[in-house]
Amino acid sequence: VQLQACGGGVVQPGGSLRLSCGASGFNLDYQALGWFRQAPGKEREAVCGISSTETFTYYADSVKGRFTISRDKSKNMAYLQMNSLKPEDTAVYFCATLRFFKANTPPTISDGIYWGQGTLVTVSS
Repeated sequence: VQLQACGGGVVQPGGSLRLSCGASGFNLDYQALGWFRQAPGKEREAVCGISSTETFTYYADSVKGRFTISRDKSKNMAYLQMNSLKPEDTAVYFCATLRFFKANTPPTISDGIYWGQGTLVTVSS
């Protein structure tokens, strides 16, 4: 059972990246999913989440309107499209399956069941 996050890299301010999160050994179909990030010297924080039915989502205020979480059940994948990136978005990004998710409510670290290994996003000119 494993989650793998990838797609990070170095991008200039205003640029875009799409992170991917793939699962092996289990099916993501019935899982709520979240993306978290941890900047240097800071605690891990929730970026966004999506319910298993894709009906409900959550976005942190800092990314609302710029980031979009999605999932492709046919590929057993989840994605985080990040647009208009800012230097303060620099962090290691983690995907996680969630034991609990409520619309418009930030998932917590303790809600995470399986975690990807993290992928580094650096926004710098």
